[in-house]
Formats: sequence, C-alpha cells, structure tokens
Amino acid sequence: MAHYKAEQDDWLLVYLKYLLFVFNFFFWVGGAAVMAVGVWTLVEKSGYLSVLASSTFAASAYILIFAGALVMVTGFLGFCAIVREDRSCLSTYFCLLLVIFLVELVAGVLAHMYYQRLSDELKQHLTRTLAENYRQPGAADITTSVDRLQQDFKCCGSNSSADWQHSAYILSQEAEGRRVPDSCCKTVVARCGQRAHPSNIYKVEGGCVSKLEQFLADHLLLMGAVGIGVACLQGMCSPVSTAGMITGTTSTFLS
Repeated sequence: MAHYKAEQDDWLLVYLKYLLFVFNFFFWVGGAAVMAVGVWTLVEKSGYLSVLASSTFAASAYILIFAGALVMVTGFLGFCAIVREDRSCLSTYFCLLLVIFLVELVAGVLAHMYYQRLSDELKQHLTRTLAENYRQPGAADITTSVDRLQQDFKCCGSNSSADWQHSAYILSQEAEGRRVPDSCCKTVVARCGQRAHPSNIYKVEGGCVSKLEQFLADHLLLMGAVGIGVACLQGMCSPVSTAGMITGTTSTFLS
C-alpha cells in the first residue's frame, strides 16, 4: 500500500511539472506577443509622435515592451524553478508574476483611456500644430512628422488643404508662393505646393485627422486588448501554476 502511495505521489509530481512547463510556455509566448505589439506600435507610429499632444500613447507602448521582456525573463525563471524545485526561485517567480500582472494591466488601461479622448486631442492639437509650428525655428521634428504624415496617409491639412491658409509658414516669404507644403503633393518636387489643384495635391475628406485617428485607434485598441487580455490570462493561471510548484517542491522536500 505504501509502495502504491509512493507511485501515486511520483506520478502527481511528474504531472505537475509537465503542467507547469505548459503554463510557463504560454507565459513566455504571451510575453513575446506583448513585447512585439509594443515594438511594432513604436516603429509604425514613431514618425507621428511630434504631432501628439500627450505622451500617453508612447508610454503605453513602452510599458508593454517592458512588461513583455519581463514576462520572457520570468518564464525562463519559472522553468529553472520547476527543474531545480527551488523555493527561493519560486518566491521570486511568484513576485514577478504579480508585478507583470499590474504592469500589463496599467498599460492596457492607459491605452483604453487615451483612446476615449483621442479624437478631441487630434482635432485641436493637429490644427494648431500646422498653423503655429510647421517649418518654424526649433520645430524640425514636428515639420518632419507632418511631412511624413501627409505623405504616408496621402492627405493634406488637418481637416482639409484649406487649413494651410492659416499657417505661419504659408503666410511667410519662406513659402515662396506655396499654397500648401510640398508634402501635400501627389508627386513631390520642389515648389509643387504652389499649385493647390486636386490633380496635384491630396484632397481627402476629413483630412489627416480622420486618417491619423483611425490609425492610432487601431493601435490603441490592439494595445489595450493585448495588455489587459494577457494580464487577465496570467492572473488566472498564476495561482494554479504557483500552487502546483508549491505542491511539487513540498513533495520533494518531504521525500
């Protein structure tokens, strides 16, 4: 009977180890996914950062990258804890899981909150940026961002090309008679912005605001969903995995 009980305990320990390996594998994959979404978001929209009034969008992406990297390190630590059956390693693993859960949840919530006020911020800030900052001293980053924005999204002006009529740059002698910046042109050549005809420049309903808003909204929804989703998944799985690890280590120490 005692021999049968010992065999049962050994089988249970092996089962728990395999179960924890599976949990940690999914943690590691989830961390890689979270980090990939954060990096992709920064790379895709890095050229538009200067036209955003708030740093919340970038902060959410950086938090996701940090959380994803932490998940991958924690997953490796989890594998070590399982193989070595070390209580100190287990304690560190559990604490890191709690930190990761909170970090990913914060990133997801930040992305969701920023999504709620995205439209108003873009409409107010982008129009003001075009009028006051484009091609002005000390605003090289903004100028580059606006030019890239108009070329990437094939748009001109905040709401329409008419927005450029109020631009300090267009009203200055530096514009050399341009009615819109050259980046509004379908084919960019020197001083092509002097001719504001639909055959020459982009005329998009809703202007660049509608295009940028949709682009950022898609990224924010994805960031929020990934951050909150992975955090909740880890929150549900970590008590199970930790309980299994405690059972496994306890069985080992008692044997």
